[in-house]
Amino acid sequence: MHIVDFFDRGRQIAPDGPAFVMDDRSWTYSDAGDLSCRIGHALLANGIATGGKVAVLSPNDPVAMICVVGLWRAGCVWVPLNPGNPAADNVNLIRRFDCEFVFVHSSQQAVIDALVHDTGQTPQLVCIDRDLEDWAAASPSTPPEAPYAPDDIVAIMPTGGTTGPSKGAMITHRSMSVALAHMMIVFTYPSDHRIVNLAAAPLTHTAGFLAIPTLARGGTVVLLPRPAPEAVVDAIERHGVTELFLPPTVVYRLLGLPDLAARDLSSLRYLLYGAAPMSTAKLRRAIEVLGPVLMGGYGQVEAFASISYLRPEEHLVDGRIASDERLGSVGRPSPLIRVRVVDDADRELTPGQTGEICVRGDLVMAGYYRDAEATAAAVVDGWLHTGDVGHLDHEGYLHITDRKKDLIISGGFNVYPAEVEQVLLAHPAVQDCAVVGAPHPDWGEAVTAVVELIPGSTVDADELIAACRAALGPVRTPKQVDFVDTLPRSPAGKVLRREARAPYWAIAGQTI
Repeated sequence: MHIVDFFDRGRQIAPDGPAFVMDDRSWTYSDAGDLSCRIGHALLANGIATGGKVAVLSPNDPVAMICVVGLWRAGCVWVPLNPGNPAADNVNLIRRFDCEFVFVHSSQQAVIDALVHDTGQTPQLVCIDRDLEDWAAASPSTPPEAPYAPDDIVAIMPTGGTTGPSKGAMITHRSMSVALAHMMIVFTYPSDHRIVNLAAAPLTHTAGFLAIPTLARGGTVVLLPRPAPEAVVDAIERHGVTELFLPPTVVYRLLGLPDLAARDLSSLRYLLYGAAPMSTAKLRRAIEVLGPVLMGGYGQVEAFASISYLRPEEHLVDGRIASDERLGSVGRPSPLIRVRVVDDADRELTPGQTGEICVRGDLVMAGYYRDAEATAAAVVDGWLHTGDVGHLDHEGYLHITDRKKDLIISGGFNVYPAEVEQVLLAHPAVQDCAVVGAPHPDWGEAVTAVVELIPGSTVDADELIAACRAALGPVRTPKQVDFVDTLPRSPAGKVLRREARAPYWAIAGQTI
């Protein structure tokens, strides 16, 4: 399929139905479709050829999503930029990925100024909330005819940058279609069910892609500027939201709302969580409060967003909440890919053995943009080496132990931070945490916990250390616990262990 076919199917189903809603404004499928066609024609008229790179930089906004559909109609390549990034980082990505055109929101004035005053070649710019309508007004509202092949690149996705500078994962029509097919397989509805997706997290990440299957079925995407817990609950009640994505940190804050149990969330069918490990203790509470609607997900931009899912019914066994072992998994691998776990010699391991998770299939990226060396290291004989360490259990559930680069080696023993973080997150005072290796003259690295507490809660380091020792034994127990007001996070809400670890190594005069 051409990626635009997903939107156009929804347009056929409900041409006069609401495709997007934000605040008190609504965009029908016909209105959004016509605007996307005019955008596609205008790009071509302004010299942006098929295959040209077009960045979209905006907070959550329906017009930004319509711009993405429009640039795809012109056969262009979408470069999603997160407005939560520092302006200099976004300017750098625009340059590195050779963007010829940028759709930008006026809230990103620092980026606009930097591009306009840069001495290099400036891409064409259109401000989506000031100039877009006039810019595209004279263009026809019929779909432009642009050449298409299934393996054409439709997006260059910046990687998370959690272990270094972002790379650009090249996604094709084929790989994105497989990801969307995976989503449509697990997000099931009766044919007459009204689907309402709440896009509260940044549209440049999972929240944006989960919206596309909703549009393909003629549903409505409700947008929020940010995932504030109170606003999320209000939107679910007001719009009858059936599905949404939230990172674990926001789920934790949602559970902290004092009136949550009294709110009407009965429309909710799926709450997808992912992008970071989820505390099994907090996951249990979420199921108790929200019901069997939680769905775990695992993916990367390199294997587009849908390697595996833990479906809502898999959170239960015989009507009761499943064991921590099951809840700690990321579900069974999706149907249109192959997954295996290998050792350092690339030998496939048996169930229960821990190694690197590898993925093969049409879901996998075409490579990193202008980085053949990184591509060759990541994709070997067709297998994507994810950099994630884990295992498959005897029931076929996939477990993520940690990132390979986050492994702590203390006194010759391997310590996986996620195992320690699960124990810390089970404490009722802990909002979130990062377990890192700090330099130690005898052990090489000392297990160290950086902890963010729930506002108004208290706990001392000795109590947390004792809880870890009781659950994990002495080797994996933190030797030091430091409390911070706020942990470093990516714009997608993922805790950045690398940044939490850096100060300890800087004090020792070393870099990581």
